[in-house]
Amino acid sequence: MTDVLTFGETMVSVRTARPMRLGGDAHLSIAGSESNVAIGVARLGHDTAWLSAVGNDEPGRLIQRTLRAENVDTTYLRFSDDSFTGFIAFDQPSHDITRVSYHRRGSAASTLTPAEATAAIATATPTLLHVTGITPALSDTARAATLAGVRAASAAGTQVSLDVNYRARLWSRPEAAAAIRELLPHVDTIFASDDELDLLTDASDPIADLLQSVGQVIVTAGGKGAWAHSAEGTIHRPALPVTVIDSIGAGDAFVSGYLSATLDGLPVEARLERATTSGAFCVTAYGDWESLPTRTDLTLLAHSQGTALR
Repeated sequence: MTDVLTFGETMVSVRTARPMRLGGDAHLSIAGSESNVAIGVARLGHDTAWLSAVGNDEPGRLIQRTLRAENVDTTYLRFSDDSFTGFIAFDQPSHDITRVSYHRRGSAASTLTPAEATAAIATATPTLLHVTGITPALSDTARAATLAGVRAASAAGTQVSLDVNYRARLWSRPEAAAAIRELLPHVDTIFASDDELDLLTDASDPIADLLQSVGQVIVTAGGKGAWAHSAEGTIHRPALPVTVIDSIGAGDAFVSGYLSATLDGLPVEARLERATTSGAFCVTAYGDWESLPTRTDLTLLAHSQGTALR
């Protein structure tokens, strides 16, 4: 049995520490919300699997190799001879302002099918399925795959979590709202930022409305921390005071910490604590996933900055 199954697009990433138009050195890695979560959960000691498609090319092999090295099961990865691996470029025009360029339209991941999603769920029998609002934005078939996946998981008694993760470059807000709302009847836990709640419901009190059908609504607000809403009430956890180097990937780190603590059966307060700690680790270094903590790392931020552990 797999603890967490997730699916979506992972791209090869190229990152520069200054405006890319100036040229110079670049760092090659991978980036993808769902695989970031898979890596984060795996580092915290759980069995994770990731479903996707990449081109039958060297970028695709880089993605497979990286995830395998991070103990993420890539059994459900398909290599396509007809499509390419997506590409994303990051550059930083100033401190902690990151500019993103996508080259992904028509990529292999956009060809994911409902049959692949349901087959992976049947084979992996995950305790938890995690999806995002990015995958259904990739194509009609990817949207259908996401819906089929959450339906199959819910019917099998698998917990389903959804991170809204709205990307304006991929689709309009009305398009996103229509696709994401059809997932909600099958979702147990929602992760969203304040400015994404209107994608989930038109109600004047979105939290109360959402809690009529889902168990938990987790609202993140960057440096202000996060709120966990459920029928039992609302719990707030402030963000940890750390020096922010790069905020890209912080949301995925938060989700991975929360899901890990959920799998451990911890109460909501402890889930938020692990989530905010994971998020804090992520923002202290460059990269989407490279600084995600292991379980033994979780206590390190209790030390003052500049501490040398000898």
